[in-house]
Amino acid sequence: MENYTYNSFTLQLEGLNVSKASTYPVFLFLLFSYLSVIVANVSIAVVILMDKSLHQPMYLLFCNLPLNDILGNSILLPRLLLDMLRPRSELFISYYECVVQAFASHMYGAAAHTVLMIGLTLRLNRCRTLITNPYCDNASLFKLSCESVLINNIYGLTFTVVLFTGSIGSMVITYTKITVVCLTSNSRSLNSKALKTCSTHLVVFLIMLFSGMCIIILHRFPQYPDYRKIASILFHIVPGTLNPIIYGIQSKEIRKFLLKSFQSKTVWPSS
Repeated sequence: MENYTYNSFTLQLEGLNVSKASTYPVFLFLLFSYLSVIVANVSIAVVILMDKSLHQPMYLLFCNLPLNDILGNSILLPRLLLDMLRPRSELFISYYECVVQAFASHMYGAAAHTVLMIGLTLRLNRCRTLITNPYCDNASLFKLSCESVLINNIYGLTFTVVLFTGSIGSMVITYTKITVVCLTSNSRSLNSKALKTCSTHLVVFLIMLFSGMCIIILHRFPQYPDYRKIASILFHIVPGTLNPIIYGIQSKEIRKFLLKSFQSKTVWPSS
């Protein structure tokens, strides 16, 4: 029987269910993943800012992606790493900090999927204090309430369906037009460039889509809490790690800048 504490400002995080033997390997994996995300994304952002030839609308827009990955992971992973070193009985978080973390988590998703649903969350009274997730998100905040969250679920699912429908629909239209242009064009260079751009974008989009859908689906199956926790962490780590690699390798200009910088560093000591 669950204890009810109405409108408490102190909440308890359930955290990750890992054995004592697995705590440090998992901690090191998450720490290495976080550092990889930061290093890779900072590197891409610095390259774009330093190379004047990359000061074009496309690359300045692309610069938002690593900044978003840095923000999204920095808000969640350091706190998660600290919580892993604490006893389960000491995993507490204030309600307002939880709301800020949930907002930041969805703001990260908003930059990738345009999902923000924090208005409807604050209206709910809370009768539970256990966050059944390693970090705060809207679905976890919904579960703190003993009131009906039907409106929240309808809004969230409707917004998600509209979002994915619009996103996938626009992609289908865009790719259809690109395919038509490629089929009617005899330019091999144009077709090759279009194929590289589309394949890169499609891979990144599918990674975000699959990661996000896993979390949404698993929130509806409370009997699999550990799988949901893993999926929610990978939603931040996997795209944040792969985005700079995928876009960095695909961009000829970024490759040239990195190669030039690497060559100058290797030549400098011998001189």
